[in-house]
Amino acid sequence: MDTRTEVREFLSTRRARLTPSQAGLPAFGGNRRVPGLRREEVSLLAGVSVDYYTRLERGDLSGVSDSVLDSLARALQLDEAETAHLFDLARTANASPVARKPRKKAEGLRPSILRLLDAMTEAPALVRNNYFDYLAGNALGRALYAPLFAEPAPNSARFAFLNPAAQDFYPEWERNTQELVAAMRGEAGRNPYDRKLTDLVGELSTRSDRFRTLWAAHNVRFHRTGVKRLNHPVFGELELTYEAFELPADAGLHLSTYTAEPGSASADKLKLLASWAASDAAVPDPSRTRTTR
Repeated sequence: MDTRTEVREFLSTRRARLTPSQAGLPAFGGNRRVPGLRREEVSLLAGVSVDYYTRLERGDLSGVSDSVLDSLARALQLDEAETAHLFDLARTANASPVARKPRKKAEGLRPSILRLLDAMTEAPALVRNNYFDYLAGNALGRALYAPLFAEPAPNSARFAFLNPAAQDFYPEWERNTQELVAAMRGEAGRNPYDRKLTDLVGELSTRSDRFRTLWAAHNVRFHRTGVKRLNHPVFGELELTYEAFELPADAGLHLSTYTAEPGSASADKLKLLASWAASDAAVPDPSRTRTTR
């Protein structure tokens, strides 16, 4: 990815969404040629010169200090995920050629991770990598995501944007796809020279108008916790709370678990799903066909 272009588009879209009143500034003049704040207004809020901010927004973050980045994040009212993304872009812009090499990712799953998944019997659990491939799941997780695991190579991004069944499986498909692309933006900011991730973005941009539009918005978010609604093909709609954890010993791998509110209809459906999963050998487990280490 072109880091200068990423910086330019990220800063300009953040500036465009913020009005003078939101920033606590008087809106002088009735005709504003640009949406949101002007560059001189951002420079005033950040405490830097207009020329310096203009240089930053043109994509040149070389030599920028953490204090300037903090000031810029406050001026543009960036949230935690957006601020981390800005720092990731600056880190890449100032990295040496050696440091720009993609970090080594975990290859396959360690047997202990598979044992951990197998030991989790009351909550769906899945492991994905930073390319949004589902590498493994416990029986309940694979049953919950049966439409996705029916694909030869389960990938949540390809499923969401390229498989028509996704819009039925995700009742809140529009919100889900927004959050998915925002999470992918964060991954791309942390790993801008990862060819496999870049290829995935290129493939989805070519094949999906929806993805291309969302990617151009440059929104970023963390994928840590939240509520997800799924329309299971057998048991109907479930509302579940998910928690996502990074696996520190396995770069790029994330464990996600799902639970239902006790006593809810979704909790009852999870129990039925567990019984179905225990008796249904047709839900594939990709981890058993991959090399473990």
